[in-house]
Amino acid sequence: MMEKTFVMIKPDAVKRRLIGEIIQRFEKRGLQIVAMKMVDVDKELAKKHYAEHKDKPFFKDLIKYITSSPVVVLVLKGKNCISVVRKMVGATDPKEAESGTIRGDFALEIGRNIIHASDSPESAEREIKLFFKNSEIFEYNMPDADIIYE
Repeated sequence: MMEKTFVMIKPDAVKRRLIGEIIQRFEKRGLQIVAMKMVDVDKELAKKHYAEHKDKPFFKDLIKYITSSPVVVLVLKGKNCISVVRKMVGATDPKEAESGTIRGDFALEIGRNIIHASDSPESAEREIKLFFKNSEIFEYNMPDADIIYE
């Protein structure tokens, strides 16, 4: 099933110059980038994005962290891409993330875990709408799609 997912390359990855490495992994896997930009996340947007954590003790620190530097946001498209991307990203706690995953290879602390990826179709839709206008999401054919997909 073709679907779209939302990915955020977080401040720690931006500051560590890992943007290209992370994006390259998605492209090499065969996923299609249909939207991408660098943004400053203000407090209002951060609170909307992380609304499900508003009552948790780490919420204030999370908002401070995500607004500390620009982030890169992407919309990826592909068959079952939500689950594919989540597997590529690895466990939320990098200590539990397997080697070969983005977090397993680049992160050590849960509060600096490099990347966010939507965990469901509903989350993907909500997060995409928070960060992108419809006019910023592109549809185009990949010339190698018949090599990637059966």
